[in-house]
Amino acid sequence: MPAFRKLWRGFDWPLALGIIGIVAIGLVNLYSATAVNQRALFQKQIWALLLGGGCFVAAALIDYRAYNRLAYFAYGLGVLMLLVVLVFGHKVNGARRWFDLGFFRLQPSELMKIFMIGAVAKFLHDDPTPQERKLSHAGIVFGMAAVPVALILAEPDLGTALIIFLVTFTMVLVAKLKLWHVGVLTACGIVITPVVWLGLLKEYQQNRILTFLDPQRDPSGAGWHSRQSIFAIGSGRLTGKGLLHGTQNQLQFLPEHWTDFPFAVLGEEWGFLGGVVLLSIYLFLILWAIKLAHEARDRFGTMICVGVAALVFWHVLLNIGMVSGILPVVGVTLPLVSYGGSSVVTMLVAVGLLMNVSVRKYSY
Repeated sequence: MPAFRKLWRGFDWPLALGIIGIVAIGLVNLYSATAVNQRALFQKQIWALLLGGGCFVAAALIDYRAYNRLAYFAYGLGVLMLLVVLVFGHKVNGARRWFDLGFFRLQPSELMKIFMIGAVAKFLHDDPTPQERKLSHAGIVFGMAAVPVALILAEPDLGTALIIFLVTFTMVLVAKLKLWHVGVLTACGIVITPVVWLGLLKEYQQNRILTFLDPQRDPSGAGWHSRQSIFAIGSGRLTGKGLLHGTQNQLQFLPEHWTDFPFAVLGEEWGFLGGVVLLSIYLFLILWAIKLAHEARDRFGTMICVGVAALVFWHVLLNIGMVSGILPVVGVTLPLVSYGGSSVVTMLVAVGLLMNVSVRKYSY
C-alpha cells in the first residue's frame, strides 16, 4: 500500500528508538513495582502497549491533513464522552473516569488530550496572522479548553485537567500571543481561582495542595505519598540498590508506585544514574518534537508537534516534581512508564502524530 511504503521510506528511526527506550525502561520498572503485588498489571501493560503500537501505526499512516478536517468533530466527540462518563462511567475510589469495556477501561479524559491538541492546532492554523490576532482569538482557545477542564475536574481528576490547560497555554504562547493578552488572561485566571478552589476541587485535592505548602501539616495522611517517594529516591544514591532490591518498593511503603510514583521505584533501584538516563531520553523526545515543528510543511503540523512536545514536557515535569516533593501530588502519570492502558495508548497516538509529520515534512 502507498501509505505503508511512504511510512517505511520516511520512517523516523531516532524518534522510534527514543520511544522504544522509554518503553523498555518502563516495562523493567513496572516488573519490579508489581513483583510483590498486582502482578497482573504487568501483563495488562503489555497488552496496552500492543494496542498502543497499533494505534501508533494508524496515527502515522493517515496524512495528518485529514486530522485537520476532523479536529473539531473529534473535540466535540471528546466533550460528549466526558459528559457521558460522568453519568454512566465506572466508579473507582470515588472517581468516575472510565468506561468499563470488559477487556479494557477507556478513560475519555486521556483521549481528550489528543483531541484538544488537534482542535487548538486547527484553530491556530486557520486564525489570522499574529499581527491581526485579537484578544478574542485567545479567549476562544481558552474557552475551548475550559469546557473539558471543568468536566474533568468534576470526575474528579485534577492532574489531567491541569495537563490539558498547560498544553493549551503552551500552544497559544508558541503561536505568538501578544503579551498584554497573556496579562489579561492571567488576571482572569487569578480571579476565578477561588471559584475553582471552592467549587471544583475536592477536599482531598485541597489537602494535597495545603500539605505541599506545609509538609508537616499531615505527614501520615496527605503528606505520606510525597515523604515515602523522597525517602525511596534518596536511598538509591548514585547507582541504586538493584532490580527487585528496593526496600521501599518491595516492602510496599511506596503508594501507587506503578501509576503515579514509578520514578521513585526507578530512583531507588537504579539510582541517580538511572534517573538521568530516563530523563535524557525524555529530553531528546521533546527536543526532537520541537525540531519536527520547525520542519513541518504547514502551521497545523507545526502546532501538532508543539502540542505533543508540551504534552510530554508537562507530564514529565509534574510527575517528577510531585515524586521529588517540589510540586503537590496531583495524579499525573509518567509517559510510557506508569501503568495505565488509556495513558499508554494516548501517548503512543501522540508520538504517532509526530511520526506522521516527520514522514510528510518534505511532501507538498
